[in-house]
Amino acid sequence: MIRRREFIAGLGSAAAWPLAARAQQSAMPVIGYIGAQSADDEYKIRIVPILQGLKEAGYIEGQNVAIEYRWAENQYDRLPTLAADLVRHRVAVIVVSGTEAALAAKAATTTIPIVFSTGADPVALGLVASLNRPGGNATGIANLASELAPKQLQLLHEVVPNASRFGVLMDPAFPATPSVIPDLQAAGRNLGLQLLIVNARTDSELETAFATFSKQQVGAVLVENSTLYTRRTTQLAALAARHALPAIYPFRDHALAGGLMSYGGTVGSFYHLAGIYTGRILKGDKPAELPVQRVTKVELVINLKTAKALGLTIPETMLATADEVIQ
Repeated sequence: MIRRREFIAGLGSAAAWPLAARAQQSAMPVIGYIGAQSADDEYKIRIVPILQGLKEAGYIEGQNVAIEYRWAENQYDRLPTLAADLVRHRVAVIVVSGTEAALAAKAATTTIPIVFSTGADPVALGLVASLNRPGGNATGIANLASELAPKQLQLLHEVVPNASRFGVLMDPAFPATPSVIPDLQAAGRNLGLQLLIVNARTDSELETAFATFSKQQVGAVLVENSTLYTRRTTQLAALAARHALPAIYPFRDHALAGGLMSYGGTVGSFYHLAGIYTGRILKGDKPAELPVQRVTKVELVINLKTAKALGLTIPETMLATADEVIQ
């Protein structure tokens, strides 16, 4: 497997000569990959698991398969152009990172197979007709992280039981956001909580959001699922620490970066499965007949160091059931 430094360096040289010429020379199938973020951001958490999945399916990059990478660099308005570019080059399969990229690829082609990984409901988004029989040119992995918000709210309430008002940080452009709000509000009512929902996408908006939470004296913050937030783990943890706010996040990387706790699936497992599915499609399987894999395994990660800094005592029952406790 290529090392990260070689991978990043290779992206520049790969762009110097036409895709069609490379594919012809190598006589390899070509996979198109669309990343919503950057190569630096995505290599470890997405590309490595995809390459591992491909290897298990019998494909090794540079030996019997080529991969064309396209990066949006967090400029989501570029996604349709990147998808159209891969369609023009007639890649064999398009693999996408994130819900926004999946929608862009789906809009760009009805014939080239698409393998997606999304934290939203792919049926509701129109990516597939159903989970069991996708029916079109797209299939993939649905971790349905957005469905976990009520449980995340409950866990946070157990840690801060005396608080009556919680903040919720949401990405207004994330496709699943509108469907999450009613479930969150219902969960808040059941717990006797008032929710302060604040939308934020840019760095300055995130700063303002946490300042608002602090000013409004919320007891804790739930950071909702968003492709954008997955690359801002350090910033989000630092903002919560600066304002002394306990917070729960959707993925383990947030807790590793200093967040109080996370509850959700493991990102690497989603993309590993995506790599396996991509290999199956290269071997002739039809995406219309490959059921969307719904990842149901979740993990609770608690950062005790952060809890101590916040002056919080994590319930023993929660510590006993946690999948990982960071000391």
